[in-house]
Amino acid sequence: MANKFLLWVLISATLWALIWRFVLIVFNGRSNRKRAVGFFHPYTNDGGGGERVLWCAVKAIQELSPELDCIVYTGDHDASSDSLLGRALDRFGVKLLHPPKVVHLYKRKWIEEATYPRFTMIGQSFGSVYLSWEALCKFTPLYYFDTSGYAFTYPVARMFGCRVVCYTHYPTISLDMLSRVHARNSMYNNEALIAKSALLSRCKVIYYTVFSWMYGFVGSCAHLAMVNSSWTESHIGKLWKIPDRTKRVYPPCDTSGLQVLPLERSTDPPKIISVAQFRPEKAQNRQLEAFSVAIKKLHAESPRPKLQFVGSCRNAEDEKRLQNLKDQAVELKVEEDVEFYKNVTYRDLVRLLGGAIAGIHSMIDEHFGICVVEYMAAGAIPIANNSAGPKMDIVLAEDEQQTGFLAQNVEEYADAIVKVITMPETERLEMAAAARRQADRFSEQRFYEDFKASVRPVLCPTSK
Repeated sequence: MANKFLLWVLISATLWALIWRFVLIVFNGRSNRKRAVGFFHPYTNDGGGGERVLWCAVKAIQELSPELDCIVYTGDHDASSDSLLGRALDRFGVKLLHPPKVVHLYKRKWIEEATYPRFTMIGQSFGSVYLSWEALCKFTPLYYFDTSGYAFTYPVARMFGCRVVCYTHYPTISLDMLSRVHARNSMYNNEALIAKSALLSRCKVIYYTVFSWMYGFVGSCAHLAMVNSSWTESHIGKLWKIPDRTKRVYPPCDTSGLQVLPLERSTDPPKIISVAQFRPEKAQNRQLEAFSVAIKKLHAESPRPKLQFVGSCRNAEDEKRLQNLKDQAVELKVEEDVEFYKNVTYRDLVRLLGGAIAGIHSMIDEHFGICVVEYMAAGAIPIANNSAGPKMDIVLAEDEQQTGFLAQNVEEYADAIVKVITMPETERLEMAAAARRQADRFSEQRFYEDFKASVRPVLCPTSK
């Protein structure tokens, strides 16, 4: 009996010691907050649309509140203030007013996909809590700004006394994902083994349901949630339930820099460009299949097209996916017609866009689709997935003129490729011009205006 009592005392004392340590850390965090905006963006080398948003957001804050320091929390250990300043300009054409300060994170492995072979979503989410704890213990800003979609970090930032702002590109879990598991559809985030099993599918539905409730709770901790599209706004609204604190701000697209490219371009050979990170959800393998089918459908006298993959690799897994695409091109016997460009500079990206007559995109439920807007602004006719952002916000008629094509399967993509290649030059130019006008809705300048209007009440509550 005495031993049990001593054990109870020891456990109680340990628990109270941990709670007291937690209170001290949080109290010190609250009292030591710096007049700064801390941007939580663990991967500052991903090269995608999310990184463009980061640098444009940093620039917007520097213009709106120059008295606030901008801090970037990054897990890239070679990143420095000067290197990030140069990267923003060289990779995205964003000229920051001054270099951001850098806080290096050393626990990034806890948010990496490879760390969680199973229960990846919840594993990465709880891993982000640990990573944000490291970040906020090292530097506690007045404003915590998440630009990478780690909603589980918001309660942590609130406990440190930060005002929480986020720019959400896509929900970690969506009602569409839940419905697909219900329907037992196999996808990159729903293995065939699970899809074929009624029991496993039922278990995953329960897992997703519980996770969606947790996601809704942590997301509601944001003081301001900016979303990038109608599709994302709809899902975040249903999950987070903070409509008065949710603002739609379309992401920044370099429409002005791309609109100077001439619409007339060489079609010998006709080039089709694909701009996306080498990630499973981008479904570049489907593009290769469609390209192979399209070549077979073209008449012998039609020019043989080229497909150009342009993207970035974040890690070894992405490198492996890139190699798999190259191997697939060989298997489909189109390796002579396919080119791969990895981690290109912004200048080279513009050059490649300027030579393409079409741009292809194949991610299902792409939250927005910056690359689709870039195609349109550059004069390349978009061939995009018939879902979410491209369907609801981007590839819409302009003055009753078609601005591109939407497709869902390999056959539809192949047919669209054939149509673009074989359409008369005047028809292509008319469609490309209409697409370019439509792209004006998503300009970088429009982003700055909408972004500042959204964050001003949070950063400058007394301003009118």
